[in-house]
Amino acid sequence: MRKTLVPLAILISLLTLWTAPLAAGETGKIRIGLSLDTLKEERWQKDRDLFVAKCKALGAEVLVQAANSSDSLQNSQAENLLTQKVDVLVVVPHNGKSAATIVKSAHQAGVPVIAYDRLILDSDLDLYVSFDNIKVGEMQAEYLVKRRPKGNYVLIGGAPTDNNAKLFRQGQMNILTPYIQKKQIKVVADQWANDWLPVEALKIMENALTLNHNRVDAVVVSNDGTAGGAIQALAEQKLAGRVLVSGQDADLAGCQRVVAGTQSMTVYKPIRKLAEKAAEAAVALARKQQLADKTSPVNNGFKDVPSILLRPVQVDQTNMDSTVIADGYHSKQDVYKK
Repeated sequence: MRKTLVPLAILISLLTLWTAPLAAGETGKIRIGLSLDTLKEERWQKDRDLFVAKCKALGAEVLVQAANSSDSLQNSQAENLLTQKVDVLVVVPHNGKSAATIVKSAHQAGVPVIAYDRLILDSDLDLYVSFDNIKVGEMQAEYLVKRRPKGNYVLIGGAPTDNNAKLFRQGQMNILTPYIQKKQIKVVADQWANDWLPVEALKIMENALTLNHNRVDAVVVSNDGTAGGAIQALAEQKLAGRVLVSGQDADLAGCQRVVAGTQSMTVYKPIRKLAEKAAEAAVALARKQQLADKTSPVNNGFKDVPSILLRPVQVDQTNMDSTVIADGYHSKQDVYKK
């Protein structure tokens, strides 16, 4: 029998074609790493679920890690995700500064990075997807000032390691500063709650009430979790519902307090839209496609980062049904406890 010999050059060429790795867009099997600061808060569980569901619908697999509010753990988890050959890394940083290390490592591996909700500072970040967080702070302060344009105010910020907390404060001060300068508003306490812990806000509020003999008119609190801590301190002094309190995130407990009258307002950030925009962007980056959404620049201390910024919604008793409930974010039964 006569044998047909395949020339060596052709054989090597065929083997190269068979073994060469395919780009994510060629196979459709995209791997996205999602590095979360924490899953202890209800809000981040929702983000995770919505992001994963949208990625799955777009043909992508998501590997999720949560760092329990630890910088070092988040950095090591991100390294682990990179070793699993993710095509894109999406990060909710615990610490906006130290997370720059994650961006550097990812780029060394040829992996683009999206900062989700919180900006990563001082880094060559590829994309930032979030809400207009300065506007969130402005909405919080505007709501309280319209109802109490004079009096003693307590300011409770979020985690000092979270760049969003600083943006919320910037927005709050945009509104409060003219009133403070006219001596219509007096800031009698101003502190930050480490890691956004309600117990931190509880202690801050208790101290503020003690030092000011319970003479407090409004509390600008930067999210619903810490608002819950502040309201617990107010309730102990029978002041819940009498002192105005802001919040944001539209957590279920926060929405329940709003309709009950112990929390004045929350800021609803439609996180379904946020999660889906981030998922679409992650898949587009993996496939090396253009983003569907227009971006605007946000400076992170190193560069103007292309950013997709969504608009938040101010919510109180008057529009709870037409916003949070109408969107299906929470059910009416759950919010009103019926």
